[in-house]
Amino acid sequence: MPAAATHCPYCAFQCAMSLEPRAAPAAPVVVGRDFPTNRGGLCKKGWTSAELLVARDRVVEPLMRDESGRLVPTDWDTALDRIAGCLAASRREHGADSVAVFGGGGLTNEKAYLLGKFARLALGTSRIDYNGRFCMSSAAAAGNRAFGVDRGLPFPVTDLDDAETILLLGSNVAETMPPFVAHLAHTRAAGGLVVVDPRRSATARLTADGCGIHLQPVPGTDLVLLLGLLHVVIQEGLADEGYLRDRTTGFEEVRRSVNAWWPEAVQARTGVPADDIRRVARRLAGGRTYILTGRGVEQHVDGTDTATAAINLALALGLVGSPASGYGTLTGQGNGQGGREHGQKADQLPGYRSISDPVARAMVAEVWGVDPGSIPGPGVPAVQLLDEIGRPGRVRCLLVHGSNVVVSAPDAGRVRAALERLELLVVCDFFLSETAELADVVLPVPQWAEEEGTMTSLEGRVIRRRAALAPPPLVRSELWILAELARRLGSPSEFPVDPAVVFDELARASRGGPADYSGLSHELLDTEVAAYWPFPVGSAGTPRMFLDRFAHSDGRARLVVVRPRAAEPVADGTIALVTGRLLEHYQSGTQSRRVPELRAAAPGARLEVHPATAARLGLVDGGLASVRGALAAVVCRVNVTADIRLDTVFLPFHFPHDESANLVTVAATDPLSGMPELKRTTVRVEPVSVS
Repeated sequence: MPAAATHCPYCAFQCAMSLEPRAAPAAPVVVGRDFPTNRGGLCKKGWTSAELLVARDRVVEPLMRDESGRLVPTDWDTALDRIAGCLAASRREHGADSVAVFGGGGLTNEKAYLLGKFARLALGTSRIDYNGRFCMSSAAAAGNRAFGVDRGLPFPVTDLDDAETILLLGSNVAETMPPFVAHLAHTRAAGGLVVVDPRRSATARLTADGCGIHLQPVPGTDLVLLLGLLHVVIQEGLADEGYLRDRTTGFEEVRRSVNAWWPEAVQARTGVPADDIRRVARRLAGGRTYILTGRGVEQHVDGTDTATAAINLALALGLVGSPASGYGTLTGQGNGQGGREHGQKADQLPGYRSISDPVARAMVAEVWGVDPGSIPGPGVPAVQLLDEIGRPGRVRCLLVHGSNVVVSAPDAGRVRAALERLELLVVCDFFLSETAELADVVLPVPQWAEEEGTMTSLEGRVIRRRAALAPPPLVRSELWILAELARRLGSPSEFPVDPAVVFDELARASRGGPADYSGLSHELLDTEVAAYWPFPVGSAGTPRMFLDRFAHSDGRARLVVVRPRAAEPVADGTIALVTGRLLEHYQSGTQSRRVPELRAAAPGARLEVHPATAARLGLVDGGLASVRGALAAVVCRVNVTADIRLDTVFLPFHFPHDESANLVTVAATDPLSGMPELKRTTVRVEPVSVS
């Protein structure tokens, strides 16, 4: 097979690459490919991604738990018959919502679409959501509220190349998507990179030597900081009054709401010097400015309001929809954008339509060939869905696709216990993840380089995923699995298995919706067209949104008043824990921890602690520490570093078992988005002696 042009399997930057096959058992050779986002570059995860294709612990045949409790090989008919029988019995005896589906932000658009259709029609359940609820939902809720539509970057990432100022809040792009850094070169040369992070991360270090400024607030106070920046913009006459008058509503209410947040008051709450707040606000008003947010500001119980505060600031400056400025949020997972558009969210139908909208229901029902009344109403977001698992009268059977909730979900110990109470747990995966280890049935599926489909990048560009090699003989696509289960369950609609045919159906179902893919097809995407949605039939797509109007009926953006929570008292002996990613690993680590080079570089979790804090707590570099939250404790190695605040510790979330950061995070959620509070947990840290 000749070299195949495809894209990296990891983050939403979707770096272009080619795979040159080699004779088995050697891994294919990864070759960087020129593309507007990565320009031939890759991070170490991308360069080593082909190692996953030859991993020895690959799941290559269906597994089913036997009477002794062991997962043993079985054939496909036996596995699927058992699954269908259990699902049908649960629906018959306990109702359709006793069966649930949990998807993932790494699934192709085709799989995410068909998974939503399968849940609503073949299962008849409203209980479907996905792991994107953990990482994009607050930004999505804020974008929908302000603009009427949510696209992470409403402009091509190459627009950043000419920026004079970029305010980057809560994102460590230098480690999470390193090729992104090339787009910051001009801004750094102009001294205009502003990074907000309680850690002196690799991205924050890019501001050194006159390249910008690093603001290091108390964890969880980004909302207050943003209110302070907006206060200065208004008080010093830096707001774009003409833009606000012509293109927005709600500014007067927001103007009054920020009166109390003068820089000195913000300094007292955030720890950011008042002079730095004024300096940054003035810089933002200088032109060619972009404001970008990431998970650090969103994974809080007030994450939607914090993202809204960033949007309010951007609108006050007239950035959004301007030719050389803008606001955006950096999507994390590989298909985090497309994965939230086509139906695997609890409240959503394809095309980013609301499942509660009668018009949307009728349009999608027509494509599916069913009565609109047969489509269930909205379900519940991911954290609430997981909380229903195994409870009397709630979810008894769960299908998991593309997610490792035992590691990635908050309060992971509770989630594990819930999974163990299920009558049936089915996991589709290519490795035996920590979640798959608990399953009653494990179904082997193709890896990224073995399948055809599409992904949607962080800039809303729909791109082709192409197969570079064939999967192992007994591996089957999720599209085939869903079709086989739908047939066994007597689904009222057809379930195609050809990805191109599924995409064509997705395109029809999305027509007229906010995320309109109706003008796209695999055939068109194979021409390498720059396909930014919305891409209605007859159009050339939409690289830059909001140039003329916003997606609300009146064409105006909404500024929304937001207010911070009261400052939380800090109990004696406690400290704030923030969690995040490492350069070497990705999400729950199911893939990256299986790559020898990546595992050797970062074999386990290390707790970042400031030297003064370490001395106070009796911690030593390289020693063991116990990090105890309200629910459980984590034991990990200590990394003493001056790159973090004295009142904060940092722990990566890629590792399982006793090193799992999400054992100590709690399941509190944002009331608007359902996003869990993952970025600030109160913990006690103590040294662990080794006997």
